[in-house]
Amino acid sequence: MHHASDILLTLFIVFIAAQVGGEIAQRLKLPGVVGEIAAGCVVGPSLLGWITPEQIASGTPLDVLAEIGVVLLLFSVGLETRLEDLKRVGKVAFLVGVLGVLVPFGMGGVWAHGNGFDWSRSLFIAAAFVATSAGITARVLQELGALQRTESKVILGAAVIDDILAMLLLGVVVSIQGGEGIDLVHLVAVLAGAIGFIAVIGVGGARVMRWNSSWLDKPRSPHSALAIVLALCLGLAYVSTLFGLAAIIGAFLAGMIASETRQQHALEKQTQPLLALLTPFFFVVTGSKIDLTQLASTEANVMLLVVTLIAIVSKLIGGFLGALSLGPRSATVVGFGMVPRGEVGVVIASLGLSAGVFTAQIYAIIVAMSLLTAMVTPPVLAWMLRRSGAGGEKVQAPELR
Repeated sequence: MHHASDILLTLFIVFIAAQVGGEIAQRLKLPGVVGEIAAGCVVGPSLLGWITPEQIASGTPLDVLAEIGVVLLLFSVGLETRLEDLKRVGKVAFLVGVLGVLVPFGMGGVWAHGNGFDWSRSLFIAAAFVATSAGITARVLQELGALQRTESKVILGAAVIDDILAMLLLGVVVSIQGGEGIDLVHLVAVLAGAIGFIAVIGVGGARVMRWNSSWLDKPRSPHSALAIVLALCLGLAYVSTLFGLAAIIGAFLAGMIASETRQQHALEKQTQPLLALLTPFFFVVTGSKIDLTQLASTEANVMLLVVTLIAIVSKLIGGFLGALSLGPRSATVVGFGMVPRGEVGVVIASLGLSAGVFTAQIYAIIVAMSLLTAMVTPPVLAWMLRRSGAGGEKVQAPELR
């Protein structure tokens, strides 16, 4: 009983911190997600210590709630994203996804090697620069009501491609680090499986729902449609992990499938209370995972500044070049939308630490970089979208219907 009461107290603290942080951020004209991440830093182990490292470890109740929160967030984003919309920006999204991986991987590897790491370790460090956190950007786009913009469709499409390529790169660097060499047959099989999963589920599922979605209302429960698509969300989130993809990719696909149903608008309304309850846990936990004590020295702060600049500039360059056909202003929006590393960078840093590749300081710097890019992106992206909406390249509505 005591254990259960401790968990409830922790959940209370995290939820209140998220609400206070979000409210302060919005009063400062910043997206609420910035305040939620900052709140995590404040109540986390490094400052107030109201959340301990044990409470945010993998598999704990708080960690599980955070995972469910980001899964539901990407599901809701998928609900506002139709397959036809992504098809229209497919070529641009592919270029953004590919260049958004290659440029950061190259720049990160060169920086690490220049700082004294051998090439096998440098490539592992470079992998932490690669993957974009779709959850951070998706929340900002959703808060601003910008999910129907062309730039948003490109960012979301590129994030899926980004996730596949990041997974493959991580497989390569782990193999090299372990001295196993590169198993090309295995990598090709993994790539084919991931692409096949996305194609079959995304395209096939959307067509089935478009053809007939009345069966969602057959059960007697008034919330049958919501219950069925949430089950689909959780199921596809799990299945996507079997293909080496992030769970949020499966959740996004589930939402995209549900967007083809005639119950779409009702589902969007019904998911809002769930999002209000669960998504703040993800962002607070993300902020609480940084260990500020490892960044106390001037040397560590200088290194963190350089690493963060490389992380921002490399993604910005890759995304900008990939989306240049949309025009310079929209390409800049896309580039910055791909900047946040968030939980993906944290996961790779954790793997590097457990494998003995990273020192505690390098680990802290990579984690801090991941979280700093997650905190820097929302206000800048919000400013860019408002500015672009006021006088830049706007979405042509007929193209998105």
